[in-house]
Amino acid sequence: MGYVLKQDVGQELINAIHQVHAGQSPLNPLVARRLVQSLTTPRVVDTLAERLTDRELDVLRLIAAGQNNQEIAASLVISEKTVKSHITNILNKLHLADRTQAAVYAWQEGIVRRK
Repeated sequence: MGYVLKQDVGQELINAIHQVHAGQSPLNPLVARRLVQSLTTPRVVDTLAERLTDRELDVLRLIAAGQNNQEIAASLVISEKTVKSHITNILNKLHLADRTQAAVYAWQEGIVRRK
C-alpha cells in the first residue's frame, strides 16, 4: 500500500510500516515526484503498427489476405524485390519471425477485418 526505496532504512522504514498499518499510503518523495510527473506529462501512444509506413501497411494487409510476393507486387504495381524489402521492414518493426506471424498480427490488431 506504500512505496519505499531500498535506501530507506531504520526509522523511515518503521514509519512507513506504521503508516500502512494505519491505512495510509506512504511514498518516498522521489517516487511521489516521479508519479506526479508521469500523471502530468502528456503521453504519446505508439503501437507497433503505427511505426509502419502506409505502403508497409498495404503489404501487411495483402499478406493477411493470403497473397504471395508476386501477387502483392502485381496488386501494388511494385517489384517483388520491393515487396521483399517491405516484408523485411514489417517483420523487423513488429518483432515478428515470419509472414505467418505478420498475418496473425494484422488480424489480431484489427489492421484487416473480415468483409
